[in-house]
Amino acid sequence: MEEQNLNEYHVRLQKLKLLREAGVIPYADRYERTHTAAAAVELAEKSTLRAVEEMVADVKVEGAQLKNAKLIKLCGRIMTFRDHGKLAFANLQDQSGKVQICFMKEFIGDDKYKFLRKIDVADFIGVEGELFKTRHGEVTLLVHNTTLLSKALRPLPEKWHGVTDQETIYRQRYLDTTMNRGSFDRFLFRSNLTRALREFYWSEGFVELETPVLENVSSGAASKPFKTHHNALDIDVYLRIAGGELWQKMALVGGFEKTFEVARCFRNEGMDPSHLQEFSMIEHYCAFWDYEDNMKFTERMFESVLKKLLGTTKVTIKDRDGNDVEVDFKAPWPRVGFTKIIEKDCGIDVLKYDEAAPLLAEIKAKGIMIDDAESLGYGNLVDSLYKKVSRPKLIQPTFVTNHPLATKPLARKSDKDPRMCDTFQLLVNTWEVINAYSEIVDPTDQRARFENQALAKAGGDEEAMMMNEEYLLAMEHGMPCASGWGMGVDRLVTLLTGQENLKDAVLFPLLRPLEEHSKKEKKLMEKAKEKIKKAKK
Repeated sequence: MEEQNLNEYHVRLQKLKLLREAGVIPYADRYERTHTAAAAVELAEKSTLRAVEEMVADVKVEGAQLKNAKLIKLCGRIMTFRDHGKLAFANLQDQSGKVQICFMKEFIGDDKYKFLRKIDVADFIGVEGELFKTRHGEVTLLVHNTTLLSKALRPLPEKWHGVTDQETIYRQRYLDTTMNRGSFDRFLFRSNLTRALREFYWSEGFVELETPVLENVSSGAASKPFKTHHNALDIDVYLRIAGGELWQKMALVGGFEKTFEVARCFRNEGMDPSHLQEFSMIEHYCAFWDYEDNMKFTERMFESVLKKLLGTTKVTIKDRDGNDVEVDFKAPWPRVGFTKIIEKDCGIDVLKYDEAAPLLAEIKAKGIMIDDAESLGYGNLVDSLYKKVSRPKLIQPTFVTNHPLATKPLARKSDKDPRMCDTFQLLVNTWEVINAYSEIVDPTDQRARFENQALAKAGGDEEAMMMNEEYLLAMEHGMPCASGWGMGVDRLVTLLTGQENLKDAVLFPLLRPLEEHSKKEKKLMEKAKEKIKKAKK
């Protein structure tokens, strides 16, 4: 197959050469179309079309095609081409869909028909012609004129099988979305989802902010950050691990009351079907709300957005075993206490402990295995226990509420129980989709929490948060009571489109470079260095 593709590549290069020698511009600057493929089909369904025999007879009369024909212009990629001697059919595809086009030798003449031999499947072309329906009722454009817009040097995958190799799908997504309409529609859905979420925020009076991606202090979540060096300032900085949490809360100090951000975030952690190092989040914050207000807002948001996009609150998703499961986002959703569900699932009351060592001893006594448990502080150990024994059982949309104080360094302490926080997470199909809480607005409480996190980091917990004096300074100027949350966009798209891996919801996921490409780049650099060396002599 590789050898066949290489031969095809050289054949197309030769065609490109012949086109240029004939004075044809093989890569056009623009093409002014009048209709998309979908619009052409819709137009045909609403119009009375002439029989193709009548059209051919008319155009044989000089000037009749300008007088009688209703010409439209389409453009897109050729997906199939079938030559029957004096008649050829092709499928033309654009973003809206596909439409059939037809070339008749006796209609367009020998020269224009011979030109088709220089055109291949995968080329982009523009066509001008008149719509008709075949005897089988298929809407078709009878082509009067053809313009080559972009010559493809490599063929598309075989049409019946498309792109099936998983690495190729991720590495050459453009082939996947070209050959598989389902993949294309998934990313179109992602775009529409983000737009619908923005529109919901705007309808609720929220203001969209942009906050820094490079930070002096990594903050907003318990996670290991990516670290880089800022040459101009000569300082080390971190790529943000959350959607501007502390920045948005500092905006609350500055008078903004309802804020949100659609953010790219980065976490230098392990990769699995539910975790990527680069991902998208939406975070929002609202002054004068508590976490109960935020839960009601979340239910309202999901119902509104899903009905707008899907027409229903019921969605079929893939469970962890790859089976189809229907989940219903219709409010209200169940609420379960974080510590209560852990105790129910493994018999451990985590509130009996305030240090990691004795809790770890009981976890081991129960025969529960947690990776790298010895290096975790108390809060992250509790969270890891929950992820081990409880989270895998949560399939339907569920609010997990009231986490222990040590697990949430930025969440408000509960007035009812000082060991707990006013928090919630939205779990769907075992995945945490949203993390939320009432915010700490007491700067002395926040300082103490940061200090505890700093101790955990000093003890080897790489995911513990850093001290952030700039944020504390802002808090000391007065911060209104508030609640906020962060939602993983990739996870939500993966769930709503019935996928099992976040990479299937990311258009171009990060992969290791191909070895052959790395070798080519290295060879090119060596040549460049040698050229520079000779020039200096």
